[in-house]
Amino acid sequence: MDIFRPFCADFADFSFRVNHSASNAVQTMMSQTQSACLCFRLLWKLMLPLLLLCMLLVAVLVLLVLAVRHWLQSTRNARRAREGRPTVAFFHPYCNAGGGGERVLWCAIRALQNRYVDINFVVYTGDLGVTGQQILEGARQRFNIVLPRPVRFIFLQHRVLVEPGLFPQFTLLGQSVGSVFLGWEALTELVPDLYIDSMGYAFTLPLFRYLGGCSVGSYVHYPTISTDMLSVVRERNPRFNNPDFISNSLFLSAFKLVYYCLFALLYGMAGSCSDVIMVNSSWTLDHILSLWRSPNRTSVVYPPCDVSAFLDIPLEEDGDRKCHSIISIGQFRPEKDHRLQIRAFKKVLDRRREGSGVREGLKLVLIGGCRNQEDEDRVLMLRGLCQELGVADRVQFKLNISFEELKRQMSEATIGLHTMWNEHFGIGVVECMAAGKVIVAHKSGGPKLDIVRPFDGGQTGFLAEDEDSYAGAIEKILALPPDSRLQIRHNARQSVARFSDQEFEACFLEAMEPLMGTLER
Repeated sequence: MDIFRPFCADFADFSFRVNHSASNAVQTMMSQTQSACLCFRLLWKLMLPLLLLCMLLVAVLVLLVLAVRHWLQSTRNARRAREGRPTVAFFHPYCNAGGGGERVLWCAIRALQNRYVDINFVVYTGDLGVTGQQILEGARQRFNIVLPRPVRFIFLQHRVLVEPGLFPQFTLLGQSVGSVFLGWEALTELVPDLYIDSMGYAFTLPLFRYLGGCSVGSYVHYPTISTDMLSVVRERNPRFNNPDFISNSLFLSAFKLVYYCLFALLYGMAGSCSDVIMVNSSWTLDHILSLWRSPNRTSVVYPPCDVSAFLDIPLEEDGDRKCHSIISIGQFRPEKDHRLQIRAFKKVLDRRREGSGVREGLKLVLIGGCRNQEDEDRVLMLRGLCQELGVADRVQFKLNISFEELKRQMSEATIGLHTMWNEHFGIGVVECMAAGKVIVAHKSGGPKLDIVRPFDGGQTGFLAEDEDSYAGAIEKILALPPDSRLQIRHNARQSVARFSDQEFEACFLEAMEPLMGTLER
């Protein structure tokens, strides 16, 4: 037995150390638990007042919003009782710009005035340098549109808040936030019964619906952000809105993609507030449905094109022309890509000179409106490009011309040119086809999906996407026999009848009928 005594002593000593260690561990755990409980209680005592303060601030904010909503709706009710009739307001800060969106505005108002005689119409505009009468006269000169009754203009003082030049970075977000402040200015000036955003400022829709208590509608020319824009950033393709220093950087591209995705989410939430959604093309419809997710309230209403005004331009064979004119119609905005037109034109001239030894009679006429100084500066840069490429003597710029001058230029042209990637619709394309011009449009967006489509099995125009394909299409058109060119022109003119003013008015009134019905209650 003595031989086990050392082992028993060692085992007893080991057991004592184990028990002592376990006891220490338990005590340590208990001490840590007590410390954690103490920290939690201290943190709770600190957080509780902060939590109560946040709840108080939220309650005050809710009460403030309800008070503002009550004040705005009281203002609207008082105005309606005073005037004895409802008011429909269009939000169009650039109503004097002279583009396709402005043509939609005036045709829409004319259609509603002809149908509803006991309703007042208001236009929120930021054009401070002109009077309301001058704006209406501009609509008559540019679009041949005369309203049956006067409209009231509310001149907004802070349109600069939606100018892209104010936000060199994060432009989409900056303009959208700016539109909310500009919309607030409009709302405080006059609270309408029905609010229509006709220029694409979707973030004003919840403002007028939830604060103003208005019925709201929207006509979308172009989504502020689209899945195509996301694809451009994701694939790191350089574009006018995705410069090289971003597309060449993996980190900046990833950051911009996250920014675009978050913005698209907010844009979809704002747009879904609209009671009635009208879009101008199949391309826009696809994007708006994917972003706003309101298929039961969304319909395609093709924009009005004054097709009939160009029908008096005769369709005759042009084989005896000594100089062929290529005409482009579109505002001088960066996305219109006038640089591509000039470079493609240069390539055509070079190829024809190489083929025949001389550059035959050919000229490019760029027609469009300038909205602001930024557009005018862009025209100067385009003139500089013409000088650089040596084609300044063959390129003409026609800025803010009258409708009569537009028709004259149309009658002298052979080819119509359009180069905007993913153009939402393309009123200029339709006008060229109605005038009997052979169109060369970008192979994307509205021109591809809705406009330059076969008519009764016959060709109505050409589609292209880069300098070479544009130059090739122009050369092919010029090489066609005059009678073949004439057949394409006939097909083009007949195919665009579905984009007339009359078709627009019928579809617009049908889409607006549910909203207009709420005004009669």
